[in-house]
Amino acid sequence: MGENIYLFMIVALAVLAITDLVVGVSNDAVNFLNSAIGSKAVSFRTIMIVASVGIALGAVSSSGMMDIAKTGIFNPNNFVFSEVMIIFMAVMITDILLLDFFNTLGMPTSTTVSIVFELLGAAVAISILKILDSDGSLSTLGEYINTDKATEIIIGILLSVVIAFTIGAIVQFFSRLLITFKFEKQAKWVSAIFGGFAITAIIYFIIVKGLKSASILEGPVSEFIATQTNLFILLNFIFWSLLSLLLTSVFKTNIYKLIILLGTFALAMAFAGNDLVNFIGVPIAALQSYLDWSTSGIEATQYNMSGLTNAVKMPILLLLLSGVIMVLTIWFSSKAKNVVKTSVDLSRQDEGEERFEPNFLSRQIVRFAVKASESSSSLLPNSLQERINSRFEKLAPSVLKVKEQDKPAFDLVRAAVNLMVASILISLATSMKLPLSTTYVTFMVAMGSSLADKAWGAESAVYRVAGVLNVIGGWFFTAIIAFVASAIIAICINYGGIFAIGVFLTLAFLMIFRNYFKQSKKAQEIKAEDTLRKSESSSIQGVIEESANNISNVVRRSNKIYTIAIDGLARQDLDSLKKNKKQVNKLSAEIDELRDNIFYFIKNLDEASVGASNFYISILGYLQDMGQSLEYISKVSHKHIHNNHKKLKYNQIKELKEIDSKLESVFNATKIAFETRSFEKIGNIIKNKNEAFDLVSQKIEKQVERTRTEESSPKNTTLYFSLLQETKDLLTALMNLLELYYNEHDSSVEPAKVDLSHQNNK
Repeated sequence: MGENIYLFMIVALAVLAITDLVVGVSNDAVNFLNSAIGSKAVSFRTIMIVASVGIALGAVSSSGMMDIAKTGIFNPNNFVFSEVMIIFMAVMITDILLLDFFNTLGMPTSTTVSIVFELLGAAVAISILKILDSDGSLSTLGEYINTDKATEIIIGILLSVVIAFTIGAIVQFFSRLLITFKFEKQAKWVSAIFGGFAITAIIYFIIVKGLKSASILEGPVSEFIATQTNLFILLNFIFWSLLSLLLTSVFKTNIYKLIILLGTFALAMAFAGNDLVNFIGVPIAALQSYLDWSTSGIEATQYNMSGLTNAVKMPILLLLLSGVIMVLTIWFSSKAKNVVKTSVDLSRQDEGEERFEPNFLSRQIVRFAVKASESSSSLLPNSLQERINSRFEKLAPSVLKVKEQDKPAFDLVRAAVNLMVASILISLATSMKLPLSTTYVTFMVAMGSSLADKAWGAESAVYRVAGVLNVIGGWFFTAIIAFVASAIIAICINYGGIFAIGVFLTLAFLMIFRNYFKQSKKAQEIKAEDTLRKSESSSIQGVIEESANNISNVVRRSNKIYTIAIDGLARQDLDSLKKNKKQVNKLSAEIDELRDNIFYFIKNLDEASVGASNFYISILGYLQDMGQSLEYISKVSHKHIHNNHKKLKYNQIKELKEIDSKLESVFNATKIAFETRSFEKIGNIIKNKNEAFDLVSQKIEKQVERTRTEESSPKNTTLYFSLLQETKDLLTALMNLLELYYNEHDSSVEPAKVDLSHQNNK
């Protein structure tokens, strides 16, 4: 390889570093944002500003180069320049593809684990090729790879998952026992003691993990913290407890909100200061290697890389630029929000739409846990059990009178515990020089605290456990895929040279752009409100007003689904029928979700307006009937063409088109009536409903006659009758829905809605 290829590789690595920063931050934002966002302690804007300041300060105070990118995984003394450049290039390409894949799924994974196993995979692959080329023995592989460090990291991962979950659960249990869900009514000293513990933990974390390399701590301060750690912690605890008592008693400050903001700042700062190497450590090591080699005058295949063992201080401008990119990413990345949502959803206090489906393992774990809980509770005296249970009593249902999107996923106490415990565990691991993933720790602490807080009740436990198993499984999948993919890419680059690098770079950027546009399209679809919205009004007129958009939405989509089914049958277009089935399933799932929300809707009602619940339940019943009819029509149409049965006859298709045309006029008139809230127009549609029913009945009679005289295909006859019968059921459900709205709507009544202004944080 000529000199130009290495210059090209350096430029490519610089571009990859920026890309890796973006995809890496999208993944790691969950570490410091989930507790603050989930608790809705303060506005989203304030959370983001605090996190941005933490990231910027952390990036600038970063120690920059971490040895793991240079000497932590492989021994550079045994490699030449051309080989380490292949390793670094393979690592960066794999890292971007892997992190982007997990971000697109909305799953948090560890950037530390990714980079470690990518370095390990590429280094092992190149080492084996070196050994085979020199006719050596594979038993010498240990000379090239730092096996002790790799083993230490794997053990660290396994331990961090278990320890973080357990400690999170224990601390949350005792915190809730002390503070309860009615934490605002507790004595001021309780909040002060909790504040003292939490803030001390976070401050110690900032110093040990976040500012360990900053010049501000050099000299006497650093020496005092290192030699008198226990005294430093005790003095901090006393100071912060007294300050918390002063703030809560005199200034009426909510100490939990202060803890959450401080914890968010601390984790954001530590993330930027220490995880920055995961994104730019490898390119910087590559740049250092290139500068050393380019001035040596030695061949790339001969120049030994022992120089990589020397420490290098990164330029402050480069750190600042990295910080700016990280800050911009957390503000604008939809994938970052998606990953945070997964963590928040799995730890939220209330039941609701669950993202993960239960599996065999999650069901068995929940059954075992229930039996274990029953057995252990029988060992405790009843009086003690009742006393413990009373401390875990949740707030009255009036808290549900908040709009769905404004409800906190969990309260301030749990958010504060999450940040405090994560801070303590990461600080301890850092001071003991143990490798630990901040993603694993923060995520598992959140899961442990949600379990202890009884957030995983009978209604949601199997879903939440399945979600946690999916995420943990994803972590180990990350390690295996990172190792294998990086090894394969390193081997390809070794033999393919600049051509292989070009192919992999093109593939990486094509996949990133494809995922980006898919994500943007998905976000636009959600913004376009092509999904059904839950009703939150407390009166019949309010529900009519709020649900009108839903009815218009269902009618518009029903019209499209029915037309595609008939056209697909006429043209025997299997692809369009297959896509149509997906659209029907999406519509049915959204209607089911509305039905699942009935509990919360009824809880939201005032006693004087319970009639609204009957109205809302009836609406959902008719919508579900429509969905089931469309599902059946779509299914039998697809099945008929998929099984290559005889095409429908010309007359049958013609008649179906007539029905489709009639239905289209009914659907369009209904859509306009609901879109414009002209409910009086519904009367005209109902008046002419017999026209549509009569048309369908006529076609049924015609088919009966055809069947007796000329029809020769049983499959065609079955399909045609099924379509006509389901069309009749679809019309019946639609007309019942229209009659309900027509009878209940009263234009003289102003829709009554729940006043949410006093509860809205924003």
